[in-house]
Amino acid sequence: MRSIIVGTDFSEGSYIALELAVDIANRMECSIEVIWVKRQKRLMDDEQVDMLAHLAEEKLVGLCEKYQPKLKYGKMRWEICEGKVAPVLARHAIHANAPLIVIGTNGASGFEKYWMGSTAVRIVQEATVPVMTIRQGFNFHKDLERIVVPLRVNLNSRQKVPTAAEMARLFGSEVHLLGLYDAEAQLSELQIYLLQAAELMGKEGVKCTSALQKYSNYSDALLTYAESIDADLVVINTEQDRKLAQLFLGTNAQQIVHNAQLPVLSVHPNDKLFFLSKS
Repeated sequence: MRSIIVGTDFSEGSYIALELAVDIANRMECSIEVIWVKRQKRLMDDEQVDMLAHLAEEKLVGLCEKYQPKLKYGKMRWEICEGKVAPVLARHAIHANAPLIVIGTNGASGFEKYWMGSTAVRIVQEATVPVMTIRQGFNFHKDLERIVVPLRVNLNSRQKVPTAAEMARLFGSEVHLLGLYDAEAQLSELQIYLLQAAELMGKEGVKCTSALQKYSNYSDALLTYAESIDADLVVINTEQDRKLAQLFLGTNAQQIVHNAQLPVLSVHPNDKLFFLSKS
């Protein structure tokens, strides 16, 4: 059985991420693997590092004991790994045939510093499966009722649409297709994109609406729109060229992951549609 990978730093944000991961796993009939990454700290001696790892183990065992009864199909597993957070999670996602990596993005001190700022971006960048990033303030107990899917006139923009449709189908969500343009010359082609995306949603039995909006700052326009409709999830492309994955994620994707107050599902161009198979 496949496993959703959940990175944890034991912050409140990562606990909320785990809650949502359990809900997704139940809908996808998956297991969950919770991972904490131990990194050597220059200001700590070996004994202190070992004590930190022991504390992490106690926390991981407690999390698995708490959430196993809530997991309908699979198993809750945990692991402590060494290395850099992003490549460790990316590697585990491959080994677990994971459909998804889920992480929290807020923190303040101690364990929590592992996941702030650029670390979340690096995880999105290095993973070969979609990554869901979740802010600490997200209200998990509110269903994923509205999903925003932005579309622009570029080669990769529509590649996230099938994944967004499958997520909407799993949660019974309504999809809001948002066509964003910065030049009037793009309107005709963008309208075709919206019609194609709406047709796919219809085939999947997903209710959707469409809107057009001109922008000067892409990420600001997207997040403002998402806030205006009280959206629960944004699905974006990472914009990266897989051949340059270690070098470039995309300015817009970085800004959205950093600034979004709602969950963001980042999909890599040319990633296979991973939700459809439970094997």
